[in-house]
Amino acid sequence: MDLQQRINAFAKLGEFIEQFSTEGFKKNEKVNANALFFDGFKHQIKLAHEHNGWFTQENIAFSLSGWSKLLKKNTIENWLEKYNLNHISPKKVAIVMAGNIPLVGFHDFLSVLICGHEVIVKQSSNDKHLLPYLAKYLEHLEPGFRDKITFTEEKLSDFDAVIATGSDNTARYFEHYFKNKASIIRKNRNSVAILTGKETDKELKALSEDIFRYYGLGCRNVSKLFVPKDYEFDAFFNGVYDWHPIIHQNKYANNYDYNKAVYLMSEFDLLENGFLMLKQDASYGSPIATLFYEYYNDIDDLKSLLNENKNNIQCVVSKGITEDSVAFGQTQHPHLWDYADNVDTIAFLLKI
Repeated sequence: MDLQQRINAFAKLGEFIEQFSTEGFKKNEKVNANALFFDGFKHQIKLAHEHNGWFTQENIAFSLSGWSKLLKKNTIENWLEKYNLNHISPKKVAIVMAGNIPLVGFHDFLSVLICGHEVIVKQSSNDKHLLPYLAKYLEHLEPGFRDKITFTEEKLSDFDAVIATGSDNTARYFEHYFKNKASIIRKNRNSVAILTGKETDKELKALSEDIFRYYGLGCRNVSKLFVPKDYEFDAFFNGVYDWHPIIHQNKYANNYDYNKAVYLMSEFDLLENGFLMLKQDASYGSPIATLFYEYYNDIDDLKSLLNENKNNIQCVVSKGITEDSVAFGQTQHPHLWDYADNVDTIAFLLKI
C-alpha cells in the first residue's frame, strides 16, 4: 500500500462521514460500501451519546462535518507536500487518546497511518464507539490497513513510539512510563481571547462558538478573556446570547448550578446571564459554564504575558493582535497542519 492509496482511502472516508452533518443525516447512494456501513454508523453515534451525555448528536455531527471538510484528496496532499514520505521504515506507534470531545484523537490516528506506520490505539472510555467503526470502514476500503490498526484496552506493549494526551497529572505518569520511548506527551492547555471593546456584534457572536461548542470541554475552546480596563461586558453578553438554550442540557445546567453555588458561598464577585458566569481570575482553565477574565493595561505587556505562558495556551483568539491569532469563531475549525501544542506530528513520525 503506497502513499497515494492511503490518501485515497482517507478521502473516501471523508465522503462517508460527510453524510452525517449538522444539517441532518442524509444517505448518499454513491458513497462506497454505504449499504454495509451507513446504518451501523448511525447506531454508533446513538451509542456514543447514550454512553457519554456530553456527546450530543449535534456535537458529534459537528466533529464529523469538520473532518469531512479536511479529508479531501487535495487538502491531504497539500498538507503532506513539504514532507518526504517516500522512504519510511514502518514502526508501531501507540496512541493514548483523550475523550473530552468526539474523535479528539483522530488527527493522531490519521497522521500515523498516512505515514505508513502501524497504530495501536488505547481509547478513553468516554469516546470508544466512533473511531473503531470508522477504522473498520477504512479497512474495508483499503485492505492494506487491516494489519496496521489495533485497538486495545490492555496495558500497552510492543511498540516503538507513543503519542499520549492527558491532564497535567497523567502527563507526569506518561513521561515516566514512556521515558525510554520516542514520544509526544500532551498536557492540559486552554485557549484565550483578547478583546479591545471595538469588536462587532458579528465577531462576538462568532466568539460564542469558540466558547460554547462541545460545552467548552476542548483545549481549543476559549476559557478566558483578556479585556481592557473599564471594559463593559454588556456587548459581550449580547453577542453570546444565541447560545442561551445550552442551559437546558442537564449536564451543563448541573455544572452551572454547582459552580455558581460554590462561587456564591465563597463570596466571589460574579457577572452572569443565566447560562454563563464570568469570574475575574488569573488562571487559564475555567470550570464548565464559567469563563475567567483578566484586565490588561498595555497590549505589549499582555503579549509578553501570553508568551511567558505559551505552554498553557492552545489558541489565542483576537483580531490580529498576536502573530498566531485565530479569527473569531474559528478555533474549532483547525487545518490539518494546525498541530496540537504546536508539535509537528508528521515530523516526529518521520524521525522515529
